[in-house]
Amino acid sequence: MQDSDKVALKAVMAPIETARPLPNTFYTDATQFADERERIFAHHWVCIGFAKDVAAPGMAWPLTFLSQPLVVLRDHGGRLRVFQNVCRHRGMVLVGKAGPQGKVLQCPYHSWCYKLDGSLSVTPHIGGPGKNRDARIDPNELGLIEVRSHVFMDLIFVNLSGTAPDFDDWASPLIERWHEFVNQPLHHGGPEVSFQLDVQCNWKLAVENYCEAYHLPWVHPGLNSFSKLEDHYNIRAPGHFSGQGTTVYQANLGDGVRGFAKFQNLSKKWAKAAEYVALYPNVLLGVHNDHFFAIQLDPVAVDRTIERVEIYYADAAMAEPENQAPRRLHQAQWQEVFHEDIKVVEGMQVGRSASQFDGGRFSPAMDAATYNFHQWVADQYRKP
Repeated sequence: MQDSDKVALKAVMAPIETARPLPNTFYTDATQFADERERIFAHHWVCIGFAKDVAAPGMAWPLTFLSQPLVVLRDHGGRLRVFQNVCRHRGMVLVGKAGPQGKVLQCPYHSWCYKLDGSLSVTPHIGGPGKNRDARIDPNELGLIEVRSHVFMDLIFVNLSGTAPDFDDWASPLIERWHEFVNQPLHHGGPEVSFQLDVQCNWKLAVENYCEAYHLPWVHPGLNSFSKLEDHYNIRAPGHFSGQGTTVYQANLGDGVRGFAKFQNLSKKWAKAAEYVALYPNVLLGVHNDHFFAIQLDPVAVDRTIERVEIYYADAAMAEPENQAPRRLHQAQWQEVFHEDIKVVEGMQVGRSASQFDGGRFSPAMDAATYNFHQWVADQYRKP
């Protein structure tokens, strides 16, 4: 990191009235982006996907996150684990395709086999032709390398370094705030409410935009027509999450379209409230009295982010064929909102290449949630 960036980070930590946002290099420099993998993504709990994708026992789901080959496995007892997706023999990628795996995972190179708990079970010809054991090699030392993981509201989180606090301690501020939703059953709505956006911007710009409602009147005129800027409030949990909420949420699927069942035993606040927070670093969440959504951010390059959106409902019946039409309409509504955001985050990415742009300013009244995120990022670089 350049000396000028170190000076800039001190300015980020100032009170919001005088603070300066993160400098341009945090959005445009490939070396800086590589450094984030270690300082931010490796040492914290990060979201890599959704447990629904490995719902049945015996399922495997391979993925790459920040160049790390990983595989999510659900064993035959129903337990979900995450492993590095490489054979311990020669480092061959083990699972190439998502789906049921049978009793073992078989390496396509030399046919070493692993149980779904990650243990090494078969090593063909390891001691020579026809000899499947070798006293010099202990299979107990060569199981798949497990990555620390946790499932929260169907989101799969991992801690690549293994050094983060226990998940429940780390997420306790959000768990406490949303305790009425955390233990509710969640039912995914199926392919009608699952979509992906490929956005040409740094991942941090997607977080910053999501945190604030300031842009609603100009970027989301349709949404602002019934959930106006003045109906929103800031949400701040410094060091953990930030975002915004509305006091006038109501399902609006159109005349004659059946609405969705509501979550049970919610307090009066949630009759009209909805909240949207960025749980640092890379997941954007929204709770409503009749649905929950999550956006997992995959930072694939310094100027490219894949956003994966999934929507869940309170009642399993909402995922049945008779509710397909409302689900499709619901997906279209949210997709329109998220598409409207693309032009502004991509525009800010281009703007970050302006050599004289100094990061801008924060509005103390409107940008508090974004300011908290900037401070959290800066703090990761100020730590030893």
